[in-house]
Amino acid sequence: MANPSVPASVPAPDLALIEESAKKSALVWVRGPRGPERPLWHVWYEGAVRLVGDGPTEQPLEDLGLVDGGTATVTARSKDKGGRLVVWPARVTELPPAGEEWRETVAELAGKRLNAPDTGTIADRWARECRVLRLEPAGAPVEGPGAVPDGPHTAVPLPTPATTRRPVPAGLPRLLLGRGRRKDRKGREARGNE
Repeated sequence: MANPSVPASVPAPDLALIEESAKKSALVWVRGPRGPERPLWHVWYEGAVRLVGDGPTEQPLEDLGLVDGGTATVTARSKDKGGRLVVWPARVTELPPAGEEWRETVAELAGKRLNAPDTGTIADRWARECRVLRLEPAGAPVEGPGAVPDGPHTAVPLPTPATTRRPVPAGLPRLLLGRGRRKDRKGREARGNE
């Protein structure tokens, strides 16, 4: 039986590809209306990618512009090759805390959340501090097997003060490669034997 929430414009083979790639990958890359594409951990549940974020200890979502009723583009990679497999448009739905769908989604997400500081009370923290989103397919894939552009898909890194480009210090190669140490040792040994 077809999922009633998925538009009829998503052909069954494409929907199967979207579902399998999202289920098998621990991360999907999501691009919202603003901000760069970002890898996000997720679960595939009931016909959609489910995400949690925007809390102090969770993945950031706000700067991507993911809002209830908005759109996003989701990219999933191949599990065996690691390359881009399928890119599809998604409709974003924010699940209200404590609703039935929210509870079911949180149960799935909590089972996949690694290194949570509060495993027993994670649902309460997510209800207070985070947003839980559903990203469901909103149309046929825009890229997929046989229809992937040839370009490298690389992006220019965002500017940050954490990176610097300075010349390599002159003594660094000698320090790292140990050049000149043997001479010094032999010279010291020869002087010690005199």
